[in-house]
Amino acid sequence: MATWSEFEHANPDMAAAGRALFYQFGVGLGYLATVRKDGGPRVHPFCPIIYEDGLYGLIGPSPKRSDLLRDDRVAIHSFPNPERDDEFYIAGRATRRDDRQLTEAVRAAFVKSGATSSVDELLFEFDIEHVLLATYKKRGEPNNWPPIYTKWHARVAR
Repeated sequence: MATWSEFEHANPDMAAAGRALFYQFGVGLGYLATVRKDGGPRVHPFCPIIYEDGLYGLIGPSPKRSDLLRDDRVAIHSFPNPERDDEFYIAGRATRRDDRQLTEAVRAAFVKSGATSSVDELLFEFDIEHVLLATYKKRGEPNNWPPIYTKWHARVAR
């Protein structure tokens, strides 16, 4: 597993593209896939937060939070871009962070980006195992398939 900064250091271009896709609308937007109690997948819209060295999420009382507290496996996917079908995908693990100072610092960065937050949210950090970036030509251009795939796998033991 790797932190966001370890991934960014290993593959800065891919990390920049992922950051741009997450933050294309100002506030970080993506989909979080978690594992339900019965083992099936569950997908939720959520706001990824890249803050200092980490990739975080503030998660309020919800099925996704219950899933994360029970099973740490996750996948995160960027929101679609209005002009092209580029995709950014992360698979990894979520860890609850109980550090009040870190939680408030992440919350402040999140609110500064234009989002709202509440004190009943728990902070999770997402460690990264696999990353996939798919880049396409602009919609409507010929020969737009297949996309260009860039893959990255963490080799750092954590």
